[in-house]
Amino acid sequence: MIKRTLEVKLKAMARKSPVIAVTGPRQSGKTTLVRAAFPSYKYVSLENLDTREFALADPRLFLAKYPAPAIFDEIQRVPSLLSYIQTIVDETGSSGMYILTGSNNLMLLESVSQSLAGRVALLNLLPFSSGELAAGRKLSPKLEENLFKGGYPRLYDKKLTSEEFFSGYVATYVERDIRQILKVTDLHKFQVFLKMCAARCGQLINLSSLGNDCGINHGTAKAWLSLLQTCYIVHLLPPHFENMGKRLMKSPKLYFYDTGLLCHLLGIQKAAELSVHPMRGYIFEAWVLGELLKNRFSSGRSSNLYFWRDHVGHEVDCLVDNGQSITAIEIKSSVTLYEEQFKGLKYFKELAGKKSVDSLLVYAGKESQKRTSGEVADWRTFGLRLAGKLSA
Repeated sequence: MIKRTLEVKLKAMARKSPVIAVTGPRQSGKTTLVRAAFPSYKYVSLENLDTREFALADPRLFLAKYPAPAIFDEIQRVPSLLSYIQTIVDETGSSGMYILTGSNNLMLLESVSQSLAGRVALLNLLPFSSGELAAGRKLSPKLEENLFKGGYPRLYDKKLTSEEFFSGYVATYVERDIRQILKVTDLHKFQVFLKMCAARCGQLINLSSLGNDCGINHGTAKAWLSLLQTCYIVHLLPPHFENMGKRLMKSPKLYFYDTGLLCHLLGIQKAAELSVHPMRGYIFEAWVLGELLKNRFSSGRSSNLYFWRDHVGHEVDCLVDNGQSITAIEIKSSVTLYEEQFKGLKYFKELAGKKSVDSLLVYAGKESQKRTSGEVADWRTFGLRLAGKLSA
């Protein structure tokens, strides 16, 4: 089994907090992680219909049958259970009483904020990072293979092909969640919407344009996009608003958490196609941002990532805002370096003035180096070492 970086933080929080909630996309390895980290805890899956009906019908008796310490998997299926857990936690006050998992971020967080505020530690688990895959000797030496396959654990545990896994994943999990939460009846339009989101990866969000291309209105497009965020399929990269004397973009950019799913939705059939695919640059951007987010989440922290673009087209792909300093990152999918690629980094650093700015260019080549224009990291070095440094 490939060891998860989040396990260290998970165990540490169990020594401090009575309840720990681990959220993330379906099939990201949440159940495997919590059961491995707490083997002595009673495990209860609320996906099981009979178990769920028991919890709904008689929550007090349910919690008496499964006393702490316990793991409740897919807690968003019975959010009413959280109020009863709150009562037990308040009476006992012990640490590490309940480990909760949930695949729907927003639903779980709303329930937590109402019932367990101040009593729960919230952690996020995404699919495997390149560092985790490398430690488990599963990382391919070829960038395109890693982009195409993505990081979902079952692809590595069960040796499924990308087509086998992602076809079932979209039909079984993504579309099922859609039906359960929003009661979507026209799944064909939603499938088109999902693919249109993939085609817009790395671009500014325009909900009206997105809705028009799918035959839905602005409000529906907004609701469906929000749901994809809730289910950890996509994330929005916000613009950095710090005033540097320039008019800035206000719309966020759309990215997918997992490049394997992104490639599947784009209709890419094999890794070799990525060498010349017109979306190669955006797919690589999504991978770099995903690595940064995985590193950030593995230490129990929220995203501190932004992009920067002014009204005349000057742009930096990613800003890592550490408060007192900023790391400006340019992401290039080429395997060759050119001085012209540092143009955005140079402009931003000059504009920042006295603000502490580190410059980094991540590219698809094989050599890391230091230049006067900034540090250069090849994709493998970035994934294994620099992401951890940048998220500190």
